[in-house]
Amino acid sequence: MLFPDTFNNFLHPETLKATTRVLEHLVDTFAEHIHAGTHIVGVEPSCVAVFRDELTNMLRTEDAKRLGKQTLTLAEFLTRHAEDYTPPRLERQAVVHVHCHHEATVGQSAEEDLLQRMGMDFEIKDTGCCGMAGSFGFEEEHYDVSMKIGEREGGLLPVAREAPADAILIADGFSCKTQVEQATDRRPLHLAQVLCMALDHGPAGPHPERGYPDIRLDGALTRTERALAAGGAAGALAVAGAAVARSRR
Repeated sequence: MLFPDTFNNFLHPETLKATTRVLEHLVDTFAEHIHAGTHIVGVEPSCVAVFRDELTNMLRTEDAKRLGKQTLTLAEFLTRHAEDYTPPRLERQAVVHVHCHHEATVGQSAEEDLLQRMGMDFEIKDTGCCGMAGSFGFEEEHYDVSMKIGEREGGLLPVAREAPADAILIADGFSCKTQVEQATDRRPLHLAQVLCMALDHGPAGPHPERGYPDIRLDGALTRTERALAAGGAAGALAVAGAAVARSRR
């Protein structure tokens, strides 16, 4: 099962599409594991943390514990449960930022393992909190604090600006990606998109994220129309979020 969290389902659908493509690439070699049990692969770190941490604390039941154990990040699933999976090679430089919830509840060892197996020349930066923190950075009274956190020395925004133009910026969290996208000229990619880049052989030029946009519009529908069509109230919420995001710029 792939969990379509709210952020990626309505604001970064290409991440979910990329994850689906990567998971489908496993079908032939992973059949025996599928028959043995089901794992839930989460895309958004803060949502994975709900199943791995908050849920088991709120509902102290065996089902909650089982769900927590069966919920995995994409990297955990690929490195620990797909024994015959060989990740595609991508011998590129990358700068990696780990979401706060990811670091606190999951750790980064699976991501390190996967990137090494891909042949990536990567560095996981100790950038700390991005400052966005869900809705916190969108709120007028918290905006200045949000930006100061992101802009502190060694923080995410300076690191993103200083990254080589041809390096891939990797950040799985919606908040982290949004903070960088709106405060710099760069846009981090989700690990699933980097895997797709490896399958495609990847763009070789500067700012490689331009080849992997978060939203591709098909037909004449505007982003607002697509969001409304996608999920009623949830779609409307996404439109409102997009409007607030524009107001932050």
